[in-house]
Amino acid sequence: MKKLALFAVGITSATLAFGQSSVGAYTTLEEPLAKQLFEQFEKETNIKVNWQRLAGGEVETRLEAEKANPQASIWVGGVGLNHMSAKAKGLTTPYKSRLAGNTPAQYRDKDNFWIGLYVGPLGFITNAKVASEQGLTAPKSWADLLKPEFKGKIRVANPTTSGTAYNVITTIRYVYNGDEEKTFDYLKKLDASIDQYTKSGAAGGKSVAIGEIPVAIGYAHDMVKLKVEGAPVVITIPEEGTGYEVASMSLVKGGKDAVNAKKLYDWILSKTAQDIIGQWYVVPLSKLATKNPVAFSLDDVKTVKQDLQWDADNKNRLLDRWTKEIGSKR
Repeated sequence: MKKLALFAVGITSATLAFGQSSVGAYTTLEEPLAKQLFEQFEKETNIKVNWQRLAGGEVETRLEAEKANPQASIWVGGVGLNHMSAKAKGLTTPYKSRLAGNTPAQYRDKDNFWIGLYVGPLGFITNAKVASEQGLTAPKSWADLLKPEFKGKIRVANPTTSGTAYNVITTIRYVYNGDEEKTFDYLKKLDASIDQYTKSGAAGGKSVAIGEIPVAIGYAHDMVKLKVEGAPVVITIPEEGTGYEVASMSLVKGGKDAVNAKKLYDWILSKTAQDIIGQWYVVPLSKLATKNPVAFSLDDVKTVKQDLQWDADNKNRLLDRWTKEIGSKR
């Protein structure tokens, strides 16, 4: 992987061969989407993107570790809560793009530290063939996941590394109207149904698609992509209500490639980039984007009423409790 090799030796703001400039980027977008986006940007601008794909929680941890010497200048994608947390920790820097006004105000930071790229609801993905063989019916509610027949048959990400999985925790809290005791009682019972906690939110769905596990929890757009590609899967949205992500973008404070990072930031908000993002079954937030007709819209599902700022402010506390009461006991 040439991009990763360049990153490993610390090439960020350096000028590459033949005078080509560059920008270092962390992304939590799925690799094929990230590759498509960054290669198109390179083609149009002749600016090389040295990118590395990490889970959302990993990016935040990496930025903290590199705070005195950032190795990336822009962070593209990932659950908005991680971007909000990064802002609070002083890891990112404000920037108002000339294209920011195309994104509704409720999906961008009032201080211009982050901007939403797309939204996507949490859901369940079930391998129909494997479920039939094991006598299982696709779950339709959060309550269904606790049924005895699902013991050890569900996969989800680890919330300490994945913003997707942290969104599951906060969603359950909203389902229980903010009652944290009921939330953690549910999560402890759910733990019995989990065969393993993956590092990234999309990994579980991929395991379901190949028949490795019957059921996984994740974002619907990742699941739709698998279904369109031919996986024998059923996608369901929990009937009690579901949470959703606001995948976002931020500039890294102290990034060495600040000028090129702003160029990439602006380009990702352009119609060209937004249309590429829309092809990946998410719901882009920019009014410039062409919506994919098979994507799950928030208007089509029952969602919980999320308070993203509360979720961000309480993230460390909730994750510490999850680790102490659940994660450390596996």
